[in-house]
Amino acid sequence: MGSSLFDLTGRTAVIIGGTSTLGSVMAEAMLDHGAHVALVVRSKEIAEEKLAHLIETGSATLFEADAAVKSDLERVLGEIKDWSPAGRADILLHAAGTNSATPFFDITEEEWDRIMDVNAKSVMLACQVFGRSMIDAGHGGSIITISSVSSGPPLSRVFTYSASKHAVNSMTQFLAREFAPHGVRVNGIVPGFFPAEQNRAILSPERVESIMSHTPMKRFGDPKELQGAVVWLASEAASGYVTGSLIRVDGGFGAMTI
Repeated sequence: MGSSLFDLTGRTAVIIGGTSTLGSVMAEAMLDHGAHVALVVRSKEIAEEKLAHLIETGSATLFEADAAVKSDLERVLGEIKDWSPAGRADILLHAAGTNSATPFFDITEEEWDRIMDVNAKSVMLACQVFGRSMIDAGHGGSIITISSVSSGPPLSRVFTYSASKHAVNSMTQFLAREFAPHGVRVNGIVPGFFPAEQNRAILSPERVESIMSHTPMKRFGDPKELQGAVVWLASEAASGYVTGSLIRVDGGFGAMTI
C-alpha cells in the first residue's frame, strides 16, 4: 500500500533539458515509477542517441523546442497533449541549464543574456505555458525546478549562474503561492556538486579541494541520488502539503560555515 504513494502511472511528465546529465537520470526515475515522459530537447538529432535507453521503454518520446522561445513551448505543449494518454501534462521538470566561469569584468552582455535565457527566462516561460495548462485542466499538477547550491550564498567564479539560480528560487516560491489555489504545486531541488556537463569546466584540483572541505559527506553526488527527491515531489507522497519548498540534495554543503 505504501508504494502507491510514489506511483506515477497514468501521469505525463514533461522534462525540459532531458539531455542534461541530471535531467536524463531523473527522467529514468519517473519512467521506472510508471509515468509517460515527454523529453523536450533543443535538437532531436543530438538527443536520439543519448536518450535511446529511455525511448526504448516505449513510454518516452522526444519533442523539439527552444526552451527560451514561448511559441516553441506552446507548440510543443499541443504535441504533448496529443501524445499523452490522458491528453495533458501533469508534471513539469525544468532541468535545462548552462554555466560559465568567465571573470566578472570580462562577462559580455551576450554571455549574460545566454545564461539568463536558459537558466531563468526559460523557467518563467515554461511555468507560463505548462502552469496555465495544468490550471485549465483542473487536475492539479507538480512543477519542479532545478536550482543550485550557488543560488545563495553565491558561489565564487560563477557570477551569472549564481544570479540565475537565485532567480529560480524566487520564481519557485512566488509561483507556489500563485498556483496553490489551483492545486498545482511548485517546488525546487537544490543539488550540490554532481558531475554534470556545465560544472566540469570549473573543477580544477584546487576547486575540488575547496568543495570537499565544505561538504560534510566529502564526495561528489551521484546523479541517481536525485531520483528519490524528484519522484517524491512529483507523486502523491508530496501532494498534500508540499509546495514552495527548496529541497537540498547536497551532501550537507548548505549546512556548513567554517
